[in-house]
Amino acid sequence: MASSKPLSAGSDAKASGPVIHDWRPEDAHFWAETGKKIATRNLWISIPALLLAFSVWMVWSAVTVRLNSIGFTFTTDELFWLAALPGLSGATFRIFYSFMVPIFGGRKWTTLSTASLLIPAIWMGFAVQDPSTPYSVFVIIALLCGFGGGNFASSMSNISFFYPKAQQGTALGLNAGLGNLGVSVMQFTVPLVITFALFGGIAGTPQQTADGGQLWLQNAGFVWVPFLLLVTIAAWFGMNDLSSAKASFSEQAVIFKRKHNWLMCWLYIATFGSFIGYAAGFPLLIKTQFPGVDPLKFAFLGPLVGALIRPVGGWLADKMGGARVTLWNFVVMIGAVFGVLNFLPVGGEGGNFYGFLAMFMLLFITTGIGNGSTFRMIPIIFRTHHERASAGASAEAKELAMKNAGKESAAVLGFSSAVAAYGAFFIPKSFGTSMALTGGPEMALYVFIAYYVSCIFVTWWWYSRKNAEVPC
Repeated sequence: MASSKPLSAGSDAKASGPVIHDWRPEDAHFWAETGKKIATRNLWISIPALLLAFSVWMVWSAVTVRLNSIGFTFTTDELFWLAALPGLSGATFRIFYSFMVPIFGGRKWTTLSTASLLIPAIWMGFAVQDPSTPYSVFVIIALLCGFGGGNFASSMSNISFFYPKAQQGTALGLNAGLGNLGVSVMQFTVPLVITFALFGGIAGTPQQTADGGQLWLQNAGFVWVPFLLLVTIAAWFGMNDLSSAKASFSEQAVIFKRKHNWLMCWLYIATFGSFIGYAAGFPLLIKTQFPGVDPLKFAFLGPLVGALIRPVGGWLADKMGGARVTLWNFVVMIGAVFGVLNFLPVGGEGGNFYGFLAMFMLLFITTGIGNGSTFRMIPIIFRTHHERASAGASAEAKELAMKNAGKESAAVLGFSSAVAAYGAFFIPKSFGTSMALTGGPEMALYVFIAYYVSCIFVTWWWYSRKNAEVPC
């Protein structure tokens, strides 16, 4: 139990190095005097670390549309696989990353996980320069880019420990929203940096394109290296570990027995899974459906609006209720997918690119709002559960219950993001499979609509209707 002495977090940090032993964010005086300053510093180091993680995770969505133009001869399905594989590995890594912060500490794990991104970034930079590089090597690099996907789970779990419950929606929204922005930053940056010798001759010679031009595709990997080094150093020297957040895996594993963990995973697949999956598949979808359009001129827009709107989703949930916002958001998502279907070409004929783009922008906006609103629901659900369980108990038992609620909420935030991240694999792969079987992406989009309908029912039945089990 935390000490009741009026010990300053700042003085404690100085006495114990980067580990803080006295952390009471719900104590208004403690928070105002020292807690807020420390939490803010950790948040503003966490955000660029997460942004870079998303950039490396999704970099193949931009690289795949250029590979064949510099001498590679991969099929459309193989390219969709490369865009999808980081999602598969990233989601799997997230399962483990979800539990790492309470075991190792937020500072140590953020440092290690950020530094690990140097491996795929550097390897990619060398691999794309040789047209004889086998497809299997690109598969391995794509899987290693999943390190970036794993970081989200540990990052969100870590930040949740630093903030009082009343401010978690905003803090998590900023961390996730600005972190998600890494997808858009990458899709905007890569098309620019591959057009010139960003690092001079040090990074290698340009590749000749089929139309007689030149590309420095290696810069898609190398451009992140100096920033990763800087943020790794900042995390090591500027972040903190909280001893009060320590928990073994077995203590956290109780979430697997919680029904609402699995229900929120189902909903978060539809919001974050859609966001990251559409971000991964959007460039190749444009390229295949509208061959006359340069996908990299537009691909960054969707992740940009989806990431920027995420904090608004958390804010709306704070004001109107997470379940209400989430439910109506799914209704709009369904309408947006029908809009996309309406503007797609049929049999290679017709279609309207700008209508298609507008509907996809709406779809990205709804994924961002849903990301914020669902993550606001999780702490409320688990706090309510533990409040009910500890009703009538002693003050000490209630305090322990609230501490357990915080640990379970953090674990669920991480684990649900892990499950949802499989959307980064399944959505682009669904597009590829749908095209291989039917010649177009329509079949995949109808499956997504059916899934969103199921999410409306889950949200309404357990969280939104009158007499719902856990109104939130």
